[in-house]
Amino acid sequence: MTARVLSGIAIAFAAVLLLCSGLAATLVSGGGGACGSITSIPATASSAARGPASGGIDAIGDWSAEQTGNAATVTTVGIRLGVPPRGWVIAVATAMQESFLINTPGGDRDSVGLFQQRPSQGWGTTEQLHDPQYSATKFYQSLQAVDGWQAMPLTEAAQAVQISAFPDAYAKWEGPATQLVTAIADTAGLSTDGLAGCRATGLWTQPVLASIGSGFRTGDRPGHDGVDLSAPRGTLIRAASAGRVHTVRCNAVYADTGAEWGCDRDGDPVLTRGCGWYVDIDHAGGLLTRYCHMHQPPMVTVGQPVAAGQPIGVVGSTGHSFGPHLHYEVHRHGDASSNGAIDPVSFMTVQNAPLGPYER
Repeated sequence: MTARVLSGIAIAFAAVLLLCSGLAATLVSGGGGACGSITSIPATASSAARGPASGGIDAIGDWSAEQTGNAATVTTVGIRLGVPPRGWVIAVATAMQESFLINTPGGDRDSVGLFQQRPSQGWGTTEQLHDPQYSATKFYQSLQAVDGWQAMPLTEAAQAVQISAFPDAYAKWEGPATQLVTAIADTAGLSTDGLAGCRATGLWTQPVLASIGSGFRTGDRPGHDGVDLSAPRGTLIRAASAGRVHTVRCNAVYADTGAEWGCDRDGDPVLTRGCGWYVDIDHAGGLLTRYCHMHQPPMVTVGQPVAAGQPIGVVGSTGHSFGPHLHYEVHRHGDASSNGAIDPVSFMTVQNAPLGPYER
């Protein structure tokens, strides 16, 4: 890696450490705030032009020196513009999908560069869009204009900017993008503790964006091992974090006899027992998440790896259900039974992917 690039990345990531410690939040936003929620400074092309050059960076993992250099440029542009860490991962993941992190001179119709932005759509001139620093700046400007982008699954935030014909394609890049952004920090000789401490790198995301209709082990439902998220029928359900599918099953029986009720129809809160169509996903650290009452057979299969935010099914009302919603559980120690269940609301809040709010 060249001294110039190393210095540029080091300065940028040092700024992140300050942001996460809260020391720079006042300078950037004019008041206190967490690293993931500060108000960003105005994004301009000239501010990004001070970023490091993309040449001279070594390959990281399966990514070539060219690809890694482009990812470093995208990341440091985001830092200079005051974009929280979640945005860097979204931007790098988007460039992975659009160009495989290659600064291409062309593409579909008049698409150009890392993000395949089109001059005819007002992104800039062909020459400008072939400059990674300029194109990254334009991406971040558009991302920050999306209301609530930090709370969205990665693929929804990316799609809000890109308006792609394949809106779910970005999800599979969240894990690789997070890993590459972290590896760039390591390559620059910096600790990644500050980056992880921001807790906004996209490791966890909400399975659906909806209010909470029923909480975890409430007084009137002490055996309720998860939370009910009141999303409409047909809403996409997304993996809350990267992992591997452990279970795909229809579990719906008559409450009185145990005979099969089936998952080809809605369940009933009195007559039926079971989770209906459901999916369990194993995650790092012995964690497991469960997604119940899907409307139709899930989109994933047992053993399949999934990325955070990847669609796995749609909301329905199969099994023991009073109407369309997602029943979401989190378990620890690899224990899928009630003994391993923990409160998803508290857990997801710590992961910077809060559920809710509660319905009134």
